[in-house]
Amino acid sequence: MRIGLLGTGPWARAAHAPALSGHPDLDFAGVWGRRPDATGELAGLHGVRAYDDIDALLAEVDAVAVALPPAVQAELAVRAARAGCHLLLDKPLAPTVAQGRAVVEAAAEAGVASVVFFTTRFQSGPEAWITEQARVGGWFTGRAQWLGAVFTDPDNPFAASPWRREKGALWDVGPHALSVLLPVLGEARRVTAAAYGPGDTVHLVLDHESGASSSLTLSLTAPRAAAGAMVELRGDAGVTLLPEASDGVVPALARAADALLTAARTGVADPCDAAFALRVTRLLASAESLLRGEARSA
Repeated sequence: MRIGLLGTGPWARAAHAPALSGHPDLDFAGVWGRRPDATGELAGLHGVRAYDDIDALLAEVDAVAVALPPAVQAELAVRAARAGCHLLLDKPLAPTVAQGRAVVEAAAEAGVASVVFFTTRFQSGPEAWITEQARVGGWFTGRAQWLGAVFTDPDNPFAASPWRREKGALWDVGPHALSVLLPVLGEARRVTAAAYGPGDTVHLVLDHESGASSSLTLSLTAPRAAAGAMVELRGDAGVTLLPEASDGVVPALARAADALLTAARTGVADPCDAAFALRVTRLLASAESLLRGEARSA
């Protein structure tokens, strides 16, 4: 499969380009970006073509990987799907439900496969744990804490990201937590509560169709010493914790590419396709709506 990369920022450099260039079943064809200098530099590092015309790239590849802000991703994913390209996307799918729905509809109409890179879902240890807990069932409640130090670590390359500054932890790390809880506890009927904590920290409570409930604490402004992710489940089988991932981002993204190849070949939708990502987007938008009535802490 010939694949192109849309985006040239820190995430494209650290994750996408290495994963695509090192994948044995992908032909990494080229890079398009919004900054010509960065496009040429990244393309040169991996020995691929730098495109200044996105339509030229879309016409010459079978798929695209997107490493761009959510609003830009959604717009270009629709464009790529209509050009017949399979989609390897990032979370969140889009910043609004309407934009996310447009991606899902474009992919369905074009008959192209989609995979959204929820990192934890493509790390071998955590994914095996998620599959096992979904099989076991009988969970009463779940608790997720996804605490990042993006805005408190002066060396973090994503601290200046405009969309993260605007949307905060809810939209950046919220998808990670939801991608773990939903397959185990079932779809969420609604967000029953949402409140701000310090900085961009948010607390959510979800009611699931299984009858279980879950709580989420999400932040990009945690102290560096307090940063980390944790998911705990309690139910008939007792108490279990999400194992720490031992895989790096590049191997996980390579597995997401494997999933896209499989979905494209078989026509069977991947569990982490754009339709699943749209359901996550709906929950984030519901939480955001509730939070508009809350006072944000300083």
